[in-house]
Order: sequence, then structure tokens, then C-alpha cells
Amino acid sequence: MVLFLTLWRLKLNNSESDLSVKIGKLFLKNPVIMCSGTFASGIEFNEFYDVSMLGAVVTKSFSLEPREGNKPPRLCETASGLINSIGLQNEGIDFFIKNQLKTAVKLKVNIILSILGNDSGQFKDLALKIKKIEDEIIAVELNVSCPNIKKGGITLAESPDELEKSVKAVTDIVNVPVIVKLSPNLSNLSDLALRAKNSGAQIISLVNTFSAIAIDIDSFKSKLGNKTGGLSGPAIKPIALLKVHNLYKEKILPIIGMGGIFCWQDAVEFLIAGASAIGLGTVNFVDPFAGPVIIKGISNYLNEKKIKKVADLTGILKD
Repeated sequence: MVLFLTLWRLKLNNSESDLSVKIGKLFLKNPVIMCSGTFASGIEFNEFYDVSMLGAVVTKSFSLEPREGNKPPRLCETASGLINSIGLQNEGIDFFIKNQLKTAVKLKVNIILSILGNDSGQFKDLALKIKKIEDEIIAVELNVSCPNIKKGGITLAESPDELEKSVKAVTDIVNVPVIVKLSPNLSNLSDLALRAKNSGAQIISLVNTFSAIAIDIDSFKSKLGNKTGGLSGPAIKPIALLKVHNLYKEKILPIIGMGGIFCWQDAVEFLIAGASAIGLGTVNFVDPFAGPVIIKGISNYLNEKKIKKVADLTGILKD
């Protein structure tokens, strides 16, 4: 399988179309990015294929200190979807720096480091740690949109002023592009995106999961230990597409679009809707080879349509 994918990659590199994209100051060899929390740090998946072929890998979201996350059960399958209530469990940013970063760099993973904090002070402290390793990553993602934790996350995103302070706390310190991941559960996405831009962010990531619940009709309780969680998977794709398209029309910042992408056709839809790159999340739990398969599918589509650059697809949705 590894030999097959290596040969496939060589064929992909000979594609007539240009798969590279420039998003703000972030340059990617192709528009396919692995979403935070679904691909670890790329190290484990390198056993399946050469992960350096991906546009980028977003790490799980790391906080200053380790987090235990929510009590189980944490996952629940739904019709065409998955509700997760992980609660941003992580080992803390120092663990990533000391134990995972060196291996990821050796494997030539294009790392986007995802971070989370409860306030601007925590984001500043995280940024000071990132400053020391910024030559080894390509961007930083601020996760301000997790719907299944009780403090921080979406609560932070609900306050435009606090969001602005948190983004600025990071952009004032680091020199790599800063991505702000927004929640689809809020109605003021344009305002939040504008605040992020005014604070120095270069890219918006949209959408994170939708707030959801699943109920056990025998016990009369939620199927999740935290009661509610975040819905992802194909079920959310049409809504996510609309969110991306509506924000794209505002022309505030370039967008990494995500939400239920399971095949190359889904990815192309997001590009046409206005995304400059796309994120793969839940599909990684179903098919570990989704990344290279979707890259290849986009490449074939461009060649068939005689489109020279994948960037030419962004926002070409007709009225």
C-alpha cells in the first residue's frame, strides 16, 4: 500500500493543474488540510502514507495545562453524522513541544498548531511558548468555537471584544499566519471575522461542529456524558456550505471551509462556495486514506475541466 501511494503521489505531482494555494501569507502545496482533533499530529497516519503530501495538518487544540475533558460517553453516532463531546482533552502545549513536534518536523508534516484559552491572558502565554518554535510550524489556529465545554470556547467567541483581545494577544507575538476558527452556532459571524481581521488574523476557519444532543429513550437521559456535544459529518454539509458562502460574500478574510466533507466532490463544492482551502475531519475516522484520495480527485477534476489553478475555483458559484 505504501509503494502504491508513493507511485500515486508521483503521478499526482505530474498533474497539469496547479494545486497550490496562497491564503493570506500562508502557502500550501494543495488545499487539503486535516482538521484539529481528527488526525492527531499527523505522526500516526504516516504509517498509512506520506503525510507530507497534505496541504497541512492541524494539531489537536492544546491549552496551557493538560485537560481531562468531559466524562464519557463522549461519542454518539447519528444519521449521517457523529456527535462528539470530548471536551478538548489534551496533554498541554508543553507535551506537544517536547514529545511530538520533533517527530512531526522530521516527517515534514506541514503543522498548523491549534491552541485554546479561556481569555486573552492565556492566549498570550501560549503565544510566548509558540514564539520559540514558530520556525517549525506554518501557522497557528485559535480555537474559540468548541460547543461542548463549559468555559471558554464558544463563550469566548460570543464576546467580540474578548475575541479581539485574544487574537491580538497572539498576533502581537508570533510571526506566522494566525487562523481563527469560528462557530456556526453564532449569528454574528461577519462581525467576529471583522474583529479577527482588525486584530491581525489572516484566515478564518469555518465551520466547527453544530451544538447537538442525542437522547436514550429507555433511560430518558442524554447519550453523552456531558449531555450536549458537537455534530459533524455529512449531515451538516449543506448548512456549512451556506455559512462559508455567506461569509465569503463579505470579502473579509480568506476561508478554510469544512463541515461534512467525505469525498472530492464535497471538497470542490466548498471551493466553489468560497473556500480557499478545505478541512477534512470526521471522514478521517472512516477512511484513513481520505486525504490523498481527495487530493487526487480534485486534481482529476481540474484536468477534466481544463482549469489550470485550483485557486480559480474559489467563489465561482453562479447566481
